[in-house]
Amino acid sequence: MRLVIARCSVDYAGRLTAHLPSAPRLILVKADGSVSIHADDRAYKPLNWMSPPCTLKEGVDGEAGTWTVINKAGEKLIITMEEILHDSSHELGVDPGLIKDGVEAHLQELLADRIETLGEGYTLIRREYPTAIGPVDILCRDADGATVAVEIKRRGEIDGVEQLTRYLELLNRDPHLAPVKGVFAAQEIKPQARVLATDRGIGCVVLDYDALRGIEDDKLRLF
Repeated sequence: MRLVIARCSVDYAGRLTAHLPSAPRLILVKADGSVSIHADDRAYKPLNWMSPPCTLKEGVDGEAGTWTVINKAGEKLIITMEEILHDSSHELGVDPGLIKDGVEAHLQELLADRIETLGEGYTLIRREYPTAIGPVDILCRDADGATVAVEIKRRGEIDGVEQLTRYLELLNRDPHLAPVKGVFAAQEIKPQARVLATDRGIGCVVLDYDALRGIEDDKLRLF
């Protein structure tokens, strides 16, 4: 991972345009090719980013202070460097991956056993489907035979949608699986995460933990 702290301005050109005026920022360049730009007041969320696969070119057209990041869709992130305050690289090695808490692990197990919860005609391919960037929680097929990747969270937030997006980008390169659709499943899905998922063509499913376990709701129901 490369860490760069610099005074810079940032321009994004793609489906829309965006501009970040000059300010000190942290730039992360990861081994997977992703580039993200962070401020000191936004928690873990980047101000702007480019997901892999993408290429980074430094000093385009002879301008040593310009970085241009281009993804496979031709979208560009142009970082104009004014002053570099820190530049270092660190080898993190292979990450062991996220160890899910007991509830998420149990949700995965229950949903795999009751895959029809996602829709009539769904069939399971396997749990923990391996990829180069980590295992997909559940890989299954819908009633039409299309491949579906499912990411399971206890609380569904934007970072979970981003994680599923990365899996989908990778899985869709496999001609034996493509086209692969995505489903984001959680006990609770935040509105921002639902909006992002919908924008990316990812379905959202709210999971009822007790119902998956076969526990009836003791509240009165009207039929």
